[in-house]
Amino acid sequence: MSAPQSNKIPVQQIDLDATKHRVHPRFVTGFYQNIRVITMYALLAAFLILPWLRYNGRQAIWFDVPSQHYYIFGLTFLTQDFYFIAIFAIIAAFTLFMVTVYAGRVWCGYACPQTIWTHLYQYVEKWVIGDRNKRIKFDKEPMSAKKAFKRALVYFIWFVFSVITAATFVSYVAGTDYLYQSWQMIGIIPVPDWPTWVWISMFIFTFATYANAGYMREQMCVHICPYGRFQSVMFDKDTLIVSYDYERGEPRGARKKGTHPEELGDCIECTMCVQVCPTGIDIRDGLQVACIQCAACIDACNEIMDKVGYPRGLIRYTTERQLVEKEPSRVFRPRLFAYLALLAVLCGGVIYALTDRVPLEIDIRRDRNQLSSINIQGMIENSYIVKLTNKTQEPHNYKITLAPQEGLSLELRFNDVPLEAGESFDMPVSIYGDPDVIEFGQTPVTLNVTSEDGKYKVSKQNVFTTQGQ
Repeated sequence: MSAPQSNKIPVQQIDLDATKHRVHPRFVTGFYQNIRVITMYALLAAFLILPWLRYNGRQAIWFDVPSQHYYIFGLTFLTQDFYFIAIFAIIAAFTLFMVTVYAGRVWCGYACPQTIWTHLYQYVEKWVIGDRNKRIKFDKEPMSAKKAFKRALVYFIWFVFSVITAATFVSYVAGTDYLYQSWQMIGIIPVPDWPTWVWISMFIFTFATYANAGYMREQMCVHICPYGRFQSVMFDKDTLIVSYDYERGEPRGARKKGTHPEELGDCIECTMCVQVCPTGIDIRDGLQVACIQCAACIDACNEIMDKVGYPRGLIRYTTERQLVEKEPSRVFRPRLFAYLALLAVLCGGVIYALTDRVPLEIDIRRDRNQLSSINIQGMIENSYIVKLTNKTQEPHNYKITLAPQEGLSLELRFNDVPLEAGESFDMPVSIYGDPDVIEFGQTPVTLNVTSEDGKYKVSKQNVFTTQGQ
């Protein structure tokens, strides 16, 4: 095979064969795979455990969509706080962009849910059927009772994992207490008494998990996921990529152990890098959109290099600048600093907003039908609706007062307003003005709301309008 052009890393040629070939990767161990497995299954464990954590007697992370209350470790967010979710999503996106600029698609290889569940489902196949060669042979065997049993066992375990995944997803919304306690007995069989939306959600998440991790697998990464497509606009010559050292490895060929023919490169054509790849590519063909940078080929190749007595690093994490131009990589570059600065501003803004946030909200609406009226005592009356929202996760009593102002007084139907955690209440109030003191026009007024324990206090301004305006 001829060497690539010196000014670029070779890129794989497009394969026009659209036939879906089942990929059965060989499981390999090594430095990067140890990190990868620990990372993947730590994230999987966190996903499964987090809904069960409690905080102040409530599910710690609970997105209660039906009641439009969202609880995150002591913080309560309502629908009007949705901008926080938007900012969190923006921060997550720019963090991913920054990581991509520096280290390519490491998210795909080490932390993407599709990668995690696919690895788990493939390991089930390995446990039931055997290693890579046995799984390939198993697919080619004619149907038999033994094959049907093993296939059914694999599908059953996949289905159980899919149901557990779906139940965990739904528990973040429906709540673990409701999801796992709302069961009824039909005869001697316990059946969950869930509303329709829970059943539909369970079906969708179960089907999606089973189809994506059990059937689609690498096809999601290669053909459907948009991240692999737009990553190219974020790559530069200093982005870390998994790459094959063409100059050192070519021409490739088999040789006897302990020998190193001068006419051959270091690649011994063992194809281990292809056998361990979860997306079924050959990294020796160059930079490819299907590479998720899981580094399985690095660990496999290093193991082979150790066995034949050659230096490690034939396949390695490197950059185009290092591999092609033989120059040191530039870690600190303008694009990376731009992302870091933007993330610092966004994170700083969110932290400030959260620390400065008072978990009590007041909204004042005026009676639009009548701006003002004169009561029998000759006082000017303005009517308002004060909406109080308790954003804490504890019940509180709140008192409404009018900021002292000459000629104005406040009339309440209740002396205090008791609110449960996350509860809102609309309270009608009236403000009276002495016509001998208050001038015609609009006079600013301020209502103060204070919790009974004095812990929370907010103020809201509106206007008092005299008759005839």
